[in-house]
Amino acid sequence: MNQSVKEFRMPDLGEGLTEADLVSWTVAVGDRVELNQVVAEVETAKAVVELPSPFAGTVAELLAEPGTTVPVGAPIIRIAVPSEGPHDAGAESHTPVLVGYGPGRPPVSKRAARTLAQAGPTTDRTSGNGHSAPHLHAEPPRPDAKPSARREAKRLGIDLATVTGTGTGGVVTRSDVRRAADRAARTEPGEETRVPITGVRKRTAEAVTRSAFTAPHATVFLTCDVTATVELVERLRTHPSFADRHPTALTIVAAALLRAVADQPILNATWDQDAGEIATRTYVNLGIATATDEGLMVPVIRNAHALTLPDLAGAIATVTATARAGRATPTDLTGGTISITNVGVFGVDGGSPILVPGEAAILAVGAIAPRPWVVDDALAVRRVVTLSLSFDHRLVDGEQAGRALAAIGGFLGDPVPALLAR
Repeated sequence: MNQSVKEFRMPDLGEGLTEADLVSWTVAVGDRVELNQVVAEVETAKAVVELPSPFAGTVAELLAEPGTTVPVGAPIIRIAVPSEGPHDAGAESHTPVLVGYGPGRPPVSKRAARTLAQAGPTTDRTSGNGHSAPHLHAEPPRPDAKPSARREAKRLGIDLATVTGTGTGGVVTRSDVRRAADRAARTEPGEETRVPITGVRKRTAEAVTRSAFTAPHATVFLTCDVTATVELVERLRTHPSFADRHPTALTIVAAALLRAVADQPILNATWDQDAGEIATRTYVNLGIATATDEGLMVPVIRNAHALTLPDLAGAIATVTATARAGRATPTDLTGGTISITNVGVFGVDGGSPILVPGEAAILAVGAIAPRPWVVDDALAVRRVVTLSLSFDHRLVDGEQAGRALAAIGGFLGDPVPALLAR
């Protein structure tokens, strides 16, 4: 049968991205692939994305190694496909850059990715035009592991074949790799390890550096009694309108921040240096800083100001779960106008968060803990939290930030009347 070799180029995944890091291949040379079958995982703009094949055929050549950065439009894989006619035989064709992720398909179980063939060809195949097709060689499968685990293993010099996976179906996780590294460190002399700065760590570094050295940061702090908020959340968890919405104290904090933005719109503005303008928005796209196996991500809840409290609770649960599962897309992680970071989940009292580039403010929430508190001139044990609001001092004055944080604290101290007036 006549065959031609087609190239699949690194697609444009949107939001003006120019490159992506190749995380892993899910196919090897010699594999048969179907249309829209996932052939690779790439990481860009803090999201790990599966790439579906635009062709059905046989993998002829893998053109990039895992861990390398590939520009958008560069060839990444060649696939031998049946020719459409005699004029196509033996000719190499090039496909346009794929935009987006291709037609949707239901999730399928991933089989282990396999490495590029290192040995010589084992068989020769001949296409219908009489020329030898590319040499095809498949190697034994690698251990099934998450992309973050593969990167961690490469960084730490751990052989995945020696790691026992504890994930679903025995998949090796990042935690499994770290435990293996800890065991190795106890039996081997220490040494320095150097790895390229790529992926989420590279993009996080770029973002915080750009923000820290562009926007003059300032932070105000407030410690407040949130006992009423904690009690309200307990009641909401059993209310029918919050079924499967997973309300938490963060839900009420988000509502309080949205109220503060309505009263102080400058918190939701952005500084346009090129235009010499301050841009204010009538909408609020709320970013929720989320710690994931891939690193820090800030998924965005669009038009959060228009959501009811149950919908806000559900949206927070959904975007954070999506980010932690590694399913957030570049669109999910861009377009925020103001953000919240819940550092309290790590047991710390508070911090001075760095602004997300382009945003005017970010609210940090510390751990809610029982503490002695003066109530009506008497000591009582109350649930107390420390809030900190970092802001771009080009846009926001100290008075505005202070009033906004005080209003948030007041909201959390007596949330029911504030929510009824929302």
